[in-house]
Amino acid sequence: MIDFTQFPSPCYIMEEELLRKNLSLIKSVADKAGVEIILAFKSFAMWRSFPIFREYINHSTASSVYEARLALEEFGSRAHTYSPAYTEQDFPEIMRCSSHITFNSLSQFQRFYPMIVAEKNDISCGIRVNPEYSEVETELYNPCAPGTRFGITADLLPETLPQGIEGFHCHCHCESSSFELERTLQHLEEKFARWFPQLKWLNLGGGHLMTRKDYDTAHLIKLLQGLKARYPHLQIILEPGSAFTWQTGVLTSEVVDIVESRGIKTAILNVSFTCHMPDCLEMPYQPAVRGAEMGNEGNYIYRLGGNSCLSGDYMGFWSFDHELQIGEQILFEDMIHYTMVKTNMFNGIHHPAIALWTKEGKAEIYKQFSYEDYRNRMS
Repeated sequence: MIDFTQFPSPCYIMEEELLRKNLSLIKSVADKAGVEIILAFKSFAMWRSFPIFREYINHSTASSVYEARLALEEFGSRAHTYSPAYTEQDFPEIMRCSSHITFNSLSQFQRFYPMIVAEKNDISCGIRVNPEYSEVETELYNPCAPGTRFGITADLLPETLPQGIEGFHCHCHCESSSFELERTLQHLEEKFARWFPQLKWLNLGGGHLMTRKDYDTAHLIKLLQGLKARYPHLQIILEPGSAFTWQTGVLTSEVVDIVESRGIKTAILNVSFTCHMPDCLEMPYQPAVRGAEMGNEGNYIYRLGGNSCLSGDYMGFWSFDHELQIGEQILFEDMIHYTMVKTNMFNGIHHPAIALWTKEGKAEIYKQFSYEDYRNRMS
């Protein structure tokens, strides 16, 4: 059990044992299926933990020049990079830090590929394709929604790919199952398989939540083995984000006040949904709270409120088995993926610390934030 007294409050705390459990499963899938699974920084980029990741995987995926630098300088290998649009200012650094570069459009490829040729490096280039199929229900997270800015549809590709394109990148999922992947592959192959003989690799993107308890990893392995059997010359790559750090840690907080209006009790915390848990408001979804049940049935019902001035910085309701007290600790479960990478310092709200609970039962405080962090971002 974590000794929370060893950590400041608020704090993101990742558990090393839970992380290693996920990494072991992911490595097992990759080995059995004969594919490569790499870490997507857009979900998790806590670089001080990268030495643990390198025991299980070799590469990562980046979507910006800063993420690409993080891959090379902190993860220790060149990135598989994709961005909706590259700029002339950033592209030289993108090339320095990348082993693979995927372009979102043919015009971007035509604009920047000559720079890759001129550098005479070993970067492998690809193009993002859109199979026009996705089962992601929340439009904010659906990369194949009508009018999407992501990828090229089959009708816009020439029969012979431009020289230099060696791979296709397809991303259609968000916390999805292997059965959604199965249906996606049917659409992808139907529309794009005629170009596969011209390729060296196929990147199936992220959203493969293989570490979720109900995920059928045996079915996933079978799907990937079948795909490789049909196209043995292709290297198959997956780049999930959430799967790596799914249910590996908490965000700690504490009650700083309790207010009531029109019969609604709100426990105001020393964290903020809009600053520290933005996906809760964007998705939206209600996170699990340790020791509480979601819903408004019970003796002690509270809405949980953040400490920013945004009117909508709250969620609820949760049922507790006791009356909350000022100073009491509140633990938000599964707060490691898509949290730290999306936090902000709106309102100058104190940012949670970032830490690891090691497998030896020790607290490693990676980062504590100060006024200077806020000030330096503002000028």
